Amino acid sequence: MSESPGYERIEGVEVGQYVAYRFFRVDPAWRRLPVEERAAGKEAFVEVVEDWSARMEGLRVYTTTGVRPEADFFLWEITDRYDDLLELGAALNGTPLAGWLETPHSFLATTKPSVYTDKKRVRAGKVIPRNAPYLVVYPFVKRRPWYFLGFEERADAMREHAEVGGAFVTVTNHTTYSFGLDDQEFMPAFECEEPADFMHLMMTLRETEASRWTERDTPIFVGRLVDVRTALDALDGAHARVETS
Repeated sequence: MSESPGYERIEGVEVGQYVAYRFFRVDPAWRRLPVEERAAGKEAFVEVVEDWSARMEGLRVYTTTGVRPEADFFLWEITDRYDDLLELGAALNGTPLAGWLETPHSFLATTKPSVYTDKKRVRAGKVIPRNAPYLVVYPFVKRRPWYFLGFEERADAMREHAEVGGAFVTVTNHTTYSFGLDDQEFMPAFECEEPADFMHLMMTLRETEASRWTERDTPIFVGRLVDVRTALDALDGAHARVETS
């Protein structure tokens, strides 16, 4: 195969982080397998996640078992290299547990500096998790007429939105961008100390001007940050059985 010609990227535009959320649901039939077989499948999955945790900028596991019927756990993946997402997916597919897992949702986004704020953390266009106990994540789409408003009108609305959000100090926003990469436009993700904190934030934001322009902001997932073994043991109640015995 001949070498590909060299191409220059868009001048002045830096590559951001790639941020992905990969959701998993286990087939209930898996729970009828022998304990030893389930344990071996989980261990192989754990080895892949732990290996890739050392390679990627961020790889965290969140359990949703018992809350959302279509997902038992999800991975929050952060990397500077898009191919990491593909290679991690292939590695997970090579584990025995993968034969029993469905992926009901998978969202992709990237980072870029915000044009609506001068806050250094947001302007840097970089996701830096603080490892809060909970993460709330959902796909977000604005109504198309929003983009035909003047910049100052949009900036005023977003400044109000940010001021309201800034009052909720236990909630940290990590919004990323999906234009052309996935079906949604944005992937908001909020770390919080308690899920109810986020509910109060969203209820307050409903009264802002920017909220008028929301087209879609579901499905919403609330995950608890855990190590990968804890997330997998929740699939068949292994941890609960050990405590009971």
